[in-house]
Formats: sequence, C-alpha cells, structure tokens
Amino acid sequence: MELAPVMARASAAAVDVVRGIGPGDLDGPTPCEEMTVGALVNHLMFWTAVRGHTAGLKQPPSDQVAEGYDFTAEPDWAKTYAARSAATAAVWSDPGAWAGETALTGSGRTMPAPFVGGILLCEWLLHGWDLAVATGRKLTVDDELAAAVYEDVSGRAETARRYGAFGPEVAVPATAPLFDRALGLAGRDPSWKRGA
Repeated sequence: MELAPVMARASAAAVDVVRGIGPGDLDGPTPCEEMTVGALVNHLMFWTAVRGHTAGLKQPPSDQVAEGYDFTAEPDWAKTYAARSAATAAVWSDPGAWAGETALTGSGRTMPAPFVGGILLCEWLLHGWDLAVATGRKLTVDDELAAAVYEDVSGRAETARRYGAFGPEVAVPATAPLFDRALGLAGRDPSWKRGA
C-alpha cells in the first residue's frame, strides 16, 4: 500500500489528540509503561516533528535537540507541534521522499526511505492512540489509515520486537477492528484504560 497519501491524515489524527492534552495530564501513565504522558509527547514530537522532517528531506539529522528534550516546557508547545508535524507530513506526502535511503538517527546509518516513512506512520498512529487512551480522548482512524498501519505493523512486528520497539504481541480476536489488530501486533492491549 502506498503510504504517501495517508501521511497528512495520520499527522492530523495525532495532532488532534496532542492539542487536547493539558498540563494536568502530563504526569499520567500511558500504555508505554516506561513513559508518562509528558515523556511520550516529547518522544512523539522529537521523532515526528524533528527527526522525521529532516529524514524526509534526506538531510542529516540535526543535533540541536536531543531525544528527551522537554518540548512541553515551551510556550504554545501543542500549537508548535501541530505546525511541525504538518510540515513533516507534507514532506512525506511527496512520493520523492520515499525513494532511496535516509537517516532517522544521528548514527550515520541509513535505511530504506519506505521503512523510515512507515516508522513515522506508526509513531503518529500508535503513539497517538497511546496518548489518546492515556488522557481519555479518542484517536480518529479511518478505514484507509487502519489498513495502512496494519499492513506496516504486520511487516515490521517481529523485527520491532527483536529491537524492543514493540512489546510482546497481545492476542486480539480476528473479528476485531483492523486498527485494534494492529495495536495487538504492536504489543498494545486495545482495551487499555487509564487508572486500570
């Protein structure tokens, strides 16, 4: 499945969740057990609004901001993220971004651009879901987005588990919605609730 046409919608879905997060939410738990809401927002911002943008442009990753930087300490951080995420999505909406190889990390190691683009899709939708359920919100995922992320997660799940990016698969019925099945493949329990 071609992912370029869905990147703007994936970004918009995550941005919609992030815009609803307030200061009182930042210390709460998320389905990513090692991360609070604030830490996960910062992670999402770093990979989709900073590194993802330069990767789409085939530029070396900037070292001006390191992972772990507290974007939420900046004024209007959600508004800033909306603009930066949209800029990343615009870059990856161009089919040219998917050609060749690019770097997402500062290690100098490149990866096929379609693999990197898929990482960004997963960041927006999987972490968008993590943040939504952690803060009592809903991530809007249409059928095309669900199919895109399911196909991508299916292709990378075993490798992602080997490197610790995904947790153990959570059993989800074959009759469940496709996005729920993608969540299960990515090591998430679709029935996760905050405070449970």
